[in-house]
Amino acid sequence: MIKNAEKNILLINQARVRALEDLQKILSEKKVLQAEINVLEMRLAETDARIEVADQEKTRVELLEGQLEKLHSELAQKGSDAELHDIQTGVLSDANDTISSLTVELNSIREENASLKNEIESFKTQLNDVKNNDERLVVLEKERLFLESALKDLESKLSISPEAVSELSTLKVECKYLSDKVENLQLLLDKATKQADQAVIVLQQNQDLQREVDKLEATLEEANIYKLSSDKLQKDNELMQQKIKLLENSLEKSDEDINSYVQLYQQSVNEFQDTLNILQKGSKKKTLDEPVEDMPWEFWSQLLLLIDGWALEKKISVDDAKLLREKVWKKDKSISDIYLACKGQNEDEAISSFLGLTSSATSPGLHVIHIAAEMAPVAKVGGLGDVVCGLSKALQKKGHLVEIVLPKYDCMQYDRIGDIRALDVVIESYFDGQLFKNKIWVGTVEGLPVYFIEPHHPDKFFWRGDFYGERDDFRRFSYFSRVALEFLLQAGKKPDIIHCHDWQTAFIAPLYWDVYVPKGLNSARICFTCHNFEYQGTAPASELESCGLDSHHLNRPDRMQDNSAHNRVNSVKGGVVYSNIVTTVSPTYAQEVRTAEGGKGLQSTLSTHSKKFIGVLNGIDTDIWNPATDPFLDVQYNANDLQGKSENKEALRRKLGLSSEDVKRPLVGCITRLVPQKGVHLIRHAIYLTLELGGQFVLLGSSPVPHIQREFEGIANHFKNHDHIRLILKYDESLSHTIYAASDMFIIPSIFEPCGLTQMISMRYGAVPIVRKTGGLNDSVFDIDDDTIPSQFQNGFTFLNADEKGINGALVRAINLYQNDPESWKQLVQKDMNIDFSWDSSAAQYEELYLKSVTRGRATKRA
Repeated sequence: MIKNAEKNILLINQARVRALEDLQKILSEKKVLQAEINVLEMRLAETDARIEVADQEKTRVELLEGQLEKLHSELAQKGSDAELHDIQTGVLSDANDTISSLTVELNSIREENASLKNEIESFKTQLNDVKNNDERLVVLEKERLFLESALKDLESKLSISPEAVSELSTLKVECKYLSDKVENLQLLLDKATKQADQAVIVLQQNQDLQREVDKLEATLEEANIYKLSSDKLQKDNELMQQKIKLLENSLEKSDEDINSYVQLYQQSVNEFQDTLNILQKGSKKKTLDEPVEDMPWEFWSQLLLLIDGWALEKKISVDDAKLLREKVWKKDKSISDIYLACKGQNEDEAISSFLGLTSSATSPGLHVIHIAAEMAPVAKVGGLGDVVCGLSKALQKKGHLVEIVLPKYDCMQYDRIGDIRALDVVIESYFDGQLFKNKIWVGTVEGLPVYFIEPHHPDKFFWRGDFYGERDDFRRFSYFSRVALEFLLQAGKKPDIIHCHDWQTAFIAPLYWDVYVPKGLNSARICFTCHNFEYQGTAPASELESCGLDSHHLNRPDRMQDNSAHNRVNSVKGGVVYSNIVTTVSPTYAQEVRTAEGGKGLQSTLSTHSKKFIGVLNGIDTDIWNPATDPFLDVQYNANDLQGKSENKEALRRKLGLSSEDVKRPLVGCITRLVPQKGVHLIRHAIYLTLELGGQFVLLGSSPVPHIQREFEGIANHFKNHDHIRLILKYDESLSHTIYAASDMFIIPSIFEPCGLTQMISMRYGAVPIVRKTGGLNDSVFDIDDDTIPSQFQNGFTFLNADEKGINGALVRAINLYQNDPESWKQLVQKDMNIDFSWDSSAAQYEELYLKSVTRGRATKRA
């Protein structure tokens, strides 16, 4: 401490000396500058005096000029011009000399004055610097005073330090004593350590000796045992010799028996081989008769399309095509072997090989043909495409022959069609009083055989860049319905069921009975499914004439006449009236459409035909919607391992820029078309309510309604950089999978919903649904607080009234359960993920409907 004090005093003194030197230097500079300023001020005063003299001279000259003018006027009056000129010349000469000298002197003075002004400005600048130095001097003076006070403090502390020095000396003596003591202890410790090491070595040697002693004792005991047992062994040996002799005698006797047994065995082997050969022949024959189950559905679909192509191209007869189709239908091994063997042959050789298989066969199931405007994933707008694909795959797995007929749109996803090719055949079809050519394309979609019809019509019906929404949609799809039936007729197909969907192909029903049954296409029963009665396909009655239907015959109240306008026809009404089976997509929706509010004008027609009208709840394609195998997810997961769901939630937050600070914050998802039917006002309210309740909200979807799209764009911009809200106003297939997997709950507040697949997919991915009780939502989501529902079926949160109060109650209950009872929430999630929403159950209901209708049809024909 003393050394530090001395060092500080030395630094203070040095700083003080430097400050005094700077002060002296500044003062001396100030004196020099002040002297120079005084000199300049004197010179400036002299210059001002000289300027004043020059001004006086100028005044005198002006007076002289005045006098000269005066003289000039007087002389003009008194003298001659010659005299006047002489006087004038003399006076002017004197005046000019005087003015010239004054002008030169004045200019010189002005130049000197300007120079002096510049010097003064320069010195003023230096003077400002001096003033600044004065300010610095004041600062230095303050610093000096501060250093002096610090010096005094240090001196006072130094005066106290002798006592500390004496204490420090005492401490040094004690420290030296302790240090000596520590050294002595260290020596003792080293000595003790060496002794301990020696003791450890001795102890180890003792342990080794003890082990040796133990081994010797054990060996001694064993020796004693061997000694005791040797006598016994001797006796046993004698007994063994006696037994060996007895065995040798027995062996000699048994040789004869063995020889006889060998002969019998040889005979048995020969008999077994004969039996085996017989069984192998029988097995081979049985194998040929059994269906081949190890080939994929694409294989059989391609084979079926090949046979149909030959039939359409008139390369094989209709009867041969039918027999070959039946073999494909049964997955006959003989036809699969022929198909594989013909891969390298030309077409004529292949046809010859196939025709060698033709023989009578019985169908193993139904032949079903779907005629539709959509099919997922190649041509999908909404749920219709999912139903056509999912139902067809499920029926195919049940052993039925299923085919699909679609328009060949220019905007399809052609990369999702397998082996697409055009057939070498043209189908001519009637429209607008003439025949138009159509090209037929074939390919496989999701393992199903699909026929694509390409019209060669000048209006380019399906080359518009869109599936729907054209001004002539009624003409486009009535044309397609007619050519689809024409294709079935010319291809020689004899389906059991023709299944048409929505207003676009509802024309099939009246066309079939009025036009094509008389032509010979008469094997089928017609099934019509309306997926949404909001869209009914109406037009002036005269437009039916284009596709060959009789408008006067059909524009009647009990047929196709629209219930709201008697001069118009209704395509959906025609489908209901002329079909053998009429279905919609959920039991509750089937009840709702029989009311004035839900029927959209068709409630009386549906009531009239109620015996053939039923609601069948749709399913989902569980191969596509499967969190355990979904390729779009960052992490796959299942009901028994929910960690992956949490990781997908975190991945979505990072992707969308949402906050991950609170991992337990609930995430509410919504994937929908933003149209009034979906309850857009309730979706908007749910966004703000979720934020208020401490959750996050993600919306994926867009609106075809301009003002709704603009409204949600405004909301999206408002929350553009928000930590907890994100709106993506478009459709993104891969992102939809991620949102289902990341969401804790899903909100579906539809005003009406015929079926809805969103709630089924969300439960499949462990997102608990919050829905309004309507249509298919009411048939698939049951409130966990509804005591009238068995607990095993309770799987979500529901509300009845389509208002803010209704959705508030359901959303608040859901978030409260999530935040306050994590274990119950986990059990609810696992229950939802284990619910079977596959097409199996729905396909079984359709299978039953088909079979009953086909049976009734055959009974009617026999009668």
